[in-house]
Amino acid sequence: SCSRAKDVTMPAKLPVNFFSTSSPVIDLFRGQLDYADHLRQDSEIVLYFFYAPWCGQSIAAREEIERVASRLSDQVLFVAVNCWWNQGKCRKQKHFFYFPVIHLFHRSFGPIEYKGPMSAVYIEKFVRRVMTPLLYISSRSKLLDFLSNYEPGVLGYFEFNASPQPPGYLTFFTSALHSLKKDYLGTIRFGVITNKHVAEEISLVRSGSVYLHRHVNTSLIYPDDIMNYTAENICKWALENREILIRWLRPHGGKSLLLNNELKKGPALLIFIPYNPLAEIHPLLDEITKVALQYHNCNKSQAAEPDLQHLGDPDSPAFDSSAPDARTELSETFSITKYPCCNTVVLPQWHSISRTHNVCELCVNQTLGVKPNKVHVPHCNFLEIEAALDSFYLQEHTFFQVISNTIECSNFLSFYSPFSYYTACCRTVNRHFLSFLSSEKTIFQTPKVAFSSHGKKDNTQHSIPHIEDKNCFIPDLPISGTNITGLSCRTNKTLNLYLLDSNLFWIYAERLGASRSTHLKEFAAIVDLKEEVHYVLDQNQSLVGSTLENFIKNFSILYSPLKRHLVDDPSGHFPEQRVITEVTTNTFRDTVFMSEKNVLLLYYAQWCGFCASLNHIFIQLARLLPPDNFTVARIDITRNDLPWEFMTDRLPTVLFFPHQRKEQSVKFPEDISINLPNLLKFILHHSSLSSSEPCTKECLHKERVLQQGHISHLEREIQKLRSEIHALHQAHDELEAQLSEARREEHRLQQQKHTLEKQHKTLQLHSEQLQATYNQKNQELLEMAEKLQELADASENLLKENTLLRILVASREGRLQSKDETKESLQSEQITSEDNDVSLSTAPATLEEKRIDNADTIETEHSSGNRTE
Repeated sequence: SCSRAKDVTMPAKLPVNFFSTSSPVIDLFRGQLDYADHLRQDSEIVLYFFYAPWCGQSIAAREEIERVASRLSDQVLFVAVNCWWNQGKCRKQKHFFYFPVIHLFHRSFGPIEYKGPMSAVYIEKFVRRVMTPLLYISSRSKLLDFLSNYEPGVLGYFEFNASPQPPGYLTFFTSALHSLKKDYLGTIRFGVITNKHVAEEISLVRSGSVYLHRHVNTSLIYPDDIMNYTAENICKWALENREILIRWLRPHGGKSLLLNNELKKGPALLIFIPYNPLAEIHPLLDEITKVALQYHNCNKSQAAEPDLQHLGDPDSPAFDSSAPDARTELSETFSITKYPCCNTVVLPQWHSISRTHNVCELCVNQTLGVKPNKVHVPHCNFLEIEAALDSFYLQEHTFFQVISNTIECSNFLSFYSPFSYYTACCRTVNRHFLSFLSSEKTIFQTPKVAFSSHGKKDNTQHSIPHIEDKNCFIPDLPISGTNITGLSCRTNKTLNLYLLDSNLFWIYAERLGASRSTHLKEFAAIVDLKEEVHYVLDQNQSLVGSTLENFIKNFSILYSPLKRHLVDDPSGHFPEQRVITEVTTNTFRDTVFMSEKNVLLLYYAQWCGFCASLNHIFIQLARLLPPDNFTVARIDITRNDLPWEFMTDRLPTVLFFPHQRKEQSVKFPEDISINLPNLLKFILHHSSLSSSEPCTKECLHKERVLQQGHISHLEREIQKLRSEIHALHQAHDELEAQLSEARREEHRLQQQKHTLEKQHKTLQLHSEQLQATYNQKNQELLEMAEKLQELADASENLLKENTLLRILVASREGRLQSKDETKESLQSEQITSEDNDVSLSTAPATLEEKRIDNADTIETEHSSGNRTE
C-alpha cells in the first residue's frame, strides 16, 4: 500500500518594518505585545495602532497616523503593533475582526477604541479629547462659551482646597473618560468649575455636585441621593438624559445600517458642510445650531434663558450684586410671554368636490391680567389643548366660509382657568396654494386683521397666524427667526436634523442630487423614507440660517410647495436613430404626455433578466409600427424616479398611452404572455377606440390613409420576410450537403476504428504471452538464487571451522613445548638436591605430572570433540 504524501507548506516570510525607521511611531512589526505593555507603563497617554501589513485600510491610515504623531509625539506615545504575524504575541492574544484598530490609554484607564474616520484631523481631535477630557472653567465668559455649544454639557463643581484633589474629582474625571469610551463621537463635553461664584450662576453650591445643561428642556442636577456617585453612573445618567438637537453621521464605509436606522425614525434633514474638527471657530455650524435650537424650542421663547444671554456681560443686572432680584424679574417676564402651545386644525371641505380647506392655528395663551400667583406653564398641557379643541368646534361655524381672503382670529375663554384663553386664527387654503401665494404679501402687510371676539378681550389679544405664513408676528418678541421657533412640536412632519462632513461623505450628497462640479461643498436635502420622496435645497442659494428656515417651513406646512426631486439617469441619452426611445425623468412628460403619438412604454430594470429577453420583441414591434404615429419607449425605474401615479411594483410592466387620451393609459394584462402578436392586438385594440363624436369625411379619409399606410407597411415587411425565408432555404440546402459529407466522413472513421480495435486485441494477446514467459523465467531465477545462497552459507561455515582448528593446533604445540621445558628443569633440580630432599621433591613432582596428564587428557578430548562436530 502506498502511503499518502504529506502536505508541503511554505513558512511565512519574516515581517519587515511597516513604518519607516525615522518615523515617530514605534513599530513593533514582530507583534511584541508584551514589550508594548512595558512601554505603556512609562507614558501617560499611549496610542496603539494595530495593523495587518497586507490590509489596504492599514496602509492608507499609516500616513494619517504619522501626521498625528509628528504633531503630538512630545505628549503622546505612538506604538504600532503588527497583529497579523502568526508567531507574534499580538496575534495569539488579540482577535480582531477588522484592521486597523486604534486603542488609547490614559494612564491605567483603557482601552478607549477610536471608531471614527481614519483622517488625521479627526484622530488628532479624539486624541486631544482623551488628553484633556475635562475643560476647566474659571470665569463667566468661559461658562457662557461652554453652555452655548450645541453639544450636551456636563459640569462639575469642585473646591480645590484639599490636597491633592477634592473628594469626587477623580470619579468625575473617570466618568469623562467613560463617555469617550462609550461614544467615540464625543458628543458630551465635560467641564469643571473651580470658582464658587461662577458655580452659583447655575445653582451649584455644594462641592462635588454635577450639572447637565440642556438648551430646550430643563437642566438637571445629578441625584447623588438616589444613585451612587460612581463614574459609570454619572456617564450613564448623562447619556440617558442628554439632549441632542443635531446629530453627526459618520458612516465607516462598509456595510452598515446606520443611515437606514436613522431614516426609519422619520423625515430627516441631511446637511453637508465642510468641517475641520481642529478649527477654533465654526461660523456655519453655529448658524445651523441656532436654527436647530429654535426648531426644537417648543416650551421657550426665542429669548429663552436670559441668564445665558447676559452671562458674559459684566454690566448685566444679572451679575449686579446690588440687584439680586433683577434676574428673577426678568425670568418672570419671559415666563408670562412664553410662546403658547399650538395645534393645527383643518376644517372639512364645504363641498364634496371642493379642494378648498380652512386651516386654523389653535393656541393656548396666558393673560396678563390680575392673577393670584405667578403663572408657570413649563410644558404643553394635553388637557388644555383638548379643552381648546372642544371650545373651537363649538364655534366652528364662525370660520366655516367658502373662500376668505383674510385671516380671522377669535378668542375663547378657558373652561378651567379664568386667566387663560384660546386663540384661533384661520384662513382659506386651496390645494396648490395659488391664491394664497399670490395674495400672501398683501395679506400680511396690512397691520389689521379681521377680528371677532367671543370671549375675554384685552390689550394682549394678537393674531397668531399659521406656520406657513412667512411674516407672522408674536408680541413682545423679536421678529427675526420666530417663524421656526418650536415648529417641531407644532407639526406632524417633525424633522430629525443630521450633519455630515462633505469632505468625507460628498458621494452621499451626489447620490441625493448635489452637483459634482460645485467647488463649495455645501448641500442640504430632506429625505422622507415613509413617503419615498426627498427634496433638495437649491444649490444656487447660500447655505445660511434663513435659507434653512424657509426650507424647513416649506416642508412642514400642510400642503408643501416643495418640488419633489427626481433622480435622472445620466446615461439614458441615446441617438435619435434608435428604434426604441429611452425615457428619463427629465424627458418623461415630453415623450409620453406632450407627444402627439401613441406611446407604448416598457418599465424595466438592469437586474431583470426577463426584461432583457423582451428586447428583440420590442425592436420588432418598433419596426412594424409606423414611426409617425407610434413611439415605442422604455424607462429604467432603478435609475430614474417617476411620479407616484406612474410607479409600479412589478417588472416588466407595459403601459399604452393612446393619442389625445393620455390620461386614459392602459396596462398590458399580466395574465397574457408578452409576445409580438399579443402586443400588436393590444395596441390596435386600444388605439382604435371610438370617440364620442361622429367621424367626419376628413376623419374617414385620414383613417383610410392610415389603414393604407399600415397595409403598405405590412406588405413591405412581408416581402422582407419572404426574402429572408428564401435565404434561409438556401442556407438549409447548403447545410444538408455539409451534413451528408460529415456522415460519410463519420462512416470512414468508424471503419478505421474497427480495424484499430482488432489490432489492439492482437497486441493484447501477445502482451499476455510475453508476460507469462516472463513470470516463468523469473520463477526459475529465484530458485537458482536460493540454491546458490545455500552453497554460500555452507562454504562460510567450513571456513569458520578451519580457522578454529588452526587455532587449536597452535595452542597444542605451545603447551607441548612448555611441558618439555618443565621436565628438563625438574631433572636438574633432582640431581642437585641429593639425598636430603628426596622425599620432599618426589611428592611435588608426582603431583605436577598428574596435573599435566589431566590437562593433556582434557585438551585431547576437546580436540577430538571438535573434530567430531
